[in-house]
Amino acid sequence: MAEEYTYAISRVRAKELSLLTQQDLEQLMECQTEEECLQILYEKGWGKDGERETILSVETCKTWEFLRELVPNLTGFRIFLIPADYHNLKTAIKSVVTDRYPERRYLLWGTIEPEVLEEAVRNHRFSDLPEDMQASAAKAFETLLHTRDGQLCDTVLDRAALLQIQKAGRQSENHLIQRYAELLLAISNIKIAVRGQKLGKPLGFFQEAMVPCESLDIGDLARAAVSGQDAVMEYLSHTDYAQGVEALAQSSSAFEKWCDDNRMKLMKTQKTNPFTIGPLVAYLLARETEIKAVRLILSGKRNRLDDRIVKERLRDLYV
Repeated sequence: MAEEYTYAISRVRAKELSLLTQQDLEQLMECQTEEECLQILYEKGWGKDGERETILSVETCKTWEFLRELVPNLTGFRIFLIPADYHNLKTAIKSVVTDRYPERRYLLWGTIEPEVLEEAVRNHRFSDLPEDMQASAAKAFETLLHTRDGQLCDTVLDRAALLQIQKAGRQSENHLIQRYAELLLAISNIKIAVRGQKLGKPLGFFQEAMVPCESLDIGDLARAAVSGQDAVMEYLSHTDYAQGVEALAQSSSAFEKWCDDNRMKLMKTQKTNPFTIGPLVAYLLARETEIKAVRLILSGKRNRLDDRIVKERLRDLYV
């Protein structure tokens, strides 16, 4: 196993030198306009042929192309591809049901071709999809078709995606992947509780949306969510996620930042681990984080947001 990743890790170490630093983000923040930010990013090799509208998706595609070059069999990375597949399934269902097909609607780094998803939905041939996806795809389609409730459709597929992440984490022999899956499930359950509580969702909603994980009792969390945000924070204060309570008390955006920073904290443990898939996973998450940061800065410049608001939401970087 160590030999399998030796060359790949050496390539990743070299690639890490081109990751954005905190100083790079500060340089982008000092720009007066979105166009100035884009020019700096072009100079750093971001994007393709100066296409400003696709610069961020191009960078994500570059990351996956690089990983596929290093590790042709991406089975170990399945947990990170599941969200793209289910995002694309949502898009296919909504496009078919509403007969609207906006440009650039699909993510291009999933494991299932968007055309396959779209054809399966259009022809009601859900058996053409991977077995683990068939039931949830059919249920989400019928839900949207009969209720026209996009949020309910999303809830069905979001839970299905979380169940697949749970399965991938349990099947993995890598401790990092196992820990990441658990962290992702717990954070997702907490987000469901926080958002659902604000919308006044009933207990049944939380029971349908949440997925069991080892570090939280989702029954207790669901009941707390029905009672209100104070109850949610009180429950979390007695869990491994107690530090997130302070962020949650500040604002939803502060809590989102805390969640992402915890993912990055986990990834940074891989900097000195040269013999497993860990450094490759860490690089992938590092790229995701810097792309998120750039998206936030570009959005701030485009909408003329106060720089202080943007800085408060920037995530910790890997380097």
